[in-house]
Order: sequence, then C-alpha cells, then structure tokens
Amino acid sequence: MGQRQVAGSDEDPRVAELGTAVSRLRRELAAHPVEFPDRGIAEDELAALAAMVLSGAPEVPRLRRSLLLVAGAIGSVSALAAGLAAVRCAVELFGEPGPR
Repeated sequence: MGQRQVAGSDEDPRVAELGTAVSRLRRELAAHPVEFPDRGIAEDELAALAAMVLSGAPEVPRLRRSLLLVAGAIGSVSALAAGLAAVRCAVELFGEPGPR
C-alpha cells in the first residue's frame, strides 16, 4: 500500500500503525463498562497482537487468526466497532499470507 520506512528509523510503518490500533482498542475494551462472554478472548488476542508488534516482525497468518478471534469476540459490541475496524485495516496493510 505504498508505505515506506521513515529515514533513520528501523521501524516498519505497518507495525507502528498496527501497534497504535491495537493499543487504542485495548484501552477502549478496558474502559468498556459492560461485561460480555468473550471479553477474555478479546483481551488475550489483543495482548498477543501487542506482543507481535513488540517483536517487530509479525507473522501474517497469526495476525489474521488473532483478528478473526478478536472480531468474533467483540464484533457485536457497537461501542468498539471503530477500534476493531482500525485493527482490521492495520492487519490488512501486511497483505496476503504467502503459500504454505
């Protein structure tokens, strides 16, 4: 999608965007006052996404799996829809996974 690394920086801008989106959704989820059955799954997968960001080289199949689990866990919570959409867009920056 035409993204390049910033001069003098080793950080992939896709990783930075993913990190920003994941952090935002984690904060929104933590502040969400209503409990729902799959909240723990969403929290665990967002933590896994945050760890992948810290590693600096996330694996695309794992990113997509985590996104699906998060979406399934919080997809019906409309208050979190914008944050979830931002994470989805950030994951999509990594393109399609290669052949297995």
